[in-house]
Amino acid sequence: MSEAGRITGVYFDPKKAFADIAARPRNWFVPLILMIVAAWAFNYTYTTRIGWERYIRQTMENNPRTQNMPAEQRETSIAQGAKFAPIFGYAGAAVFIPVAALVIGGVVLLTGKMMGATLNFKQMFTIGAYGMLPGLISSILAIVVMFIKNPDEFNLQNPLAFNLGAFMEPSPSSGKFVYSLASSIDLFSFWTILLLAVGITAASRKTPFSKALTAVVLPWVVFILVKGAWTSAFG
Repeated sequence: MSEAGRITGVYFDPKKAFADIAARPRNWFVPLILMIVAAWAFNYTYTTRIGWERYIRQTMENNPRTQNMPAEQRETSIAQGAKFAPIFGYAGAAVFIPVAALVIGGVVLLTGKMMGATLNFKQMFTIGAYGMLPGLISSILAIVVMFIKNPDEFNLQNPLAFNLGAFMEPSPSSGKFVYSLASSIDLFSFWTILLLAVGITAASRKTPFSKALTAVVLPWVVFILVKGAWTSAFG
């Protein structure tokens, strides 16, 4: 199967695509590059169309540790943050996306083996890279939303209405833990979970889909709970 066939197959015929990916775990960098480019496009669009100042200002105003800063010092911090945020956005995407694929591959490999799946790291890392491709769609849709929505109404923390958090008031109106948890109950997350489970069953054919799904869901639940607790304590 060609790379174009793999990419489109992940969206339209995942069983066939992941069977080929599991049998020939190569070119893992292709989906990662696509997602990095999409993240850069999102960062560029947000920087040029909306700008980082409003987001950084709101973040500082909602943070008890910065609310009592002198006005001049706060404005300086906001200006510096708006200047460097795009740089961190580009660098963060280039680093975070491959690291996320590594972490997903390693963690799901461990839980998969606990469920009896016969996998190796190269297979699971490549499956993880392709399984993250729903993120490409979400980035493209978020860019579209930026052009059709009033810039003042765009929510960087929750740009798409495909999760429960999109229907809640952001923190501090809603509790940080609850809002983080609701935002994680997301269509694209579920899509990725299903693709990873399909990938496990393709690589380890004796592993039933129910066990493969459990191997993916368990670490995801732990992750969103830890993320929610961290956001509540330090966000």
